[in-house]
Amino acid sequence: MINWLRVGWERMSLYLPVALMGLLALGTYWLVRSTPQLMPPELQVPARHEADYFMRKFSVKTFDEAGRLKAEVIGTDARHFPDTDTLEINLVRMRSFGESGGLTAATARRAVTNGDASEVELHGDAHVVREPFVDKTGKLQPRGEFRGQFLHAFLKLERVKSHLPVELIRGNDRFTADTLDFDNIERVIQLKGHVKGTMPPTVIQ
Repeated sequence: MINWLRVGWERMSLYLPVALMGLLALGTYWLVRSTPQLMPPELQVPARHEADYFMRKFSVKTFDEAGRLKAEVIGTDARHFPDTDTLEINLVRMRSFGESGGLTAATARRAVTNGDASEVELHGDAHVVREPFVDKTGKLQPRGEFRGQFLHAFLKLERVKSHLPVELIRGNDRFTADTLDFDNIERVIQLKGHVKGTMPPTVIQ
């Protein structure tokens, strides 16, 4: 039973961060690439860390071929910095619907992504939720959550890190740790520091 719980927990832990970061990358990449480019300056001058465009109270939605909502990114404001080619979004809210209709949602005080959306950071009260869903085997997977003050995702490397405390919840199971290092390619998740876990026994009827 313990082995089964551990396998289930690992599968959820590996899937949830990637689903979220893929959602954020999709939305912010679309924002950056869809914004009209400013006319290039006649004289090349060193770039300063000043925003070249802003967005206020925006919402970006993507739809599948059938017209169903696939993903949405909402923010109170966003700023693009040409010197670092980064996009910063304040009070970001995101949601994404999987192929089976399962919902993944996330909120944070601030999100930062680079120009090609290969790296995404969530800062301040980051909260990721994967609602219960039925997997490909027909088994119901419980609600999963990630909480922390910082998450840094590397999309091309399929890796998520945090040097700050994190909390992971799956159903009634709960883990806390001082740091997180998740490698989707190697299928390894490392929790370090003061790691604590609670896994109540499952009642078999």
